[in-house]
Amino acid sequence: MTVKKIVKYGTPSLREKSKEVHKISKKVQILVDDLYDTLYTLNGVGLAAPQVGENLRIFVIDVGTDPKTMNPITFINPKILKREGAVNSYEGCLSFPNAYTNVRRYKYVKVKALDIKGRPFILEADEGSLLARAIQHEFDHLDGILFIDHCRNRFEADKILTEKGLNPVDADYLLDEKELEEEILKNPPETDSSAKGE
Repeated sequence: MTVKKIVKYGTPSLREKSKEVHKISKKVQILVDDLYDTLYTLNGVGLAAPQVGENLRIFVIDVGTDPKTMNPITFINPKILKREGAVNSYEGCLSFPNAYTNVRRYKYVKVKALDIKGRPFILEADEGSLLARAIQHEFDHLDGILFIDHCRNRFEADKILTEKGLNPVDADYLLDEKELEEEILKNPPETDSSAKGE
């Protein structure tokens, strides 16, 4: 088990689509252990394999806020089955050190994946919970999508990224989420001050 180096924003591999896992080998199990070691060391909520330089469809999440309530969840070859609603999410990312901005997310998400033993499971997360937002954030990494692609205010995001010495938002990757934005505007957003790197 090892704490891995995080791939930083601007590295081309973060924009690549990850490959399916065909066998949960010893190598995959070690990678999952390393993802957790890295996640906990850096005090994150979620971490995807591409963020440690492995373009495989794997991510891990733990939204527990206390070591006594740890709840690690491993997702291998995840598929999002359903998404509904909209919510503002104040997010950061371990690949974007200390940079946070408001992004659009679905309020509800239903995902199917394999666990570390290769058993399929289905998980639902609702009410714009940290788990719902983290699933979407990490799932995006597997398709080369970054949280800033969902930013609600590009100029605000650019300012924050520049202050942190990072490249500005790449307009070519910005997602057209007009319907999500309209739904968020119907319900004034609440800023989540507990945002951590996902």
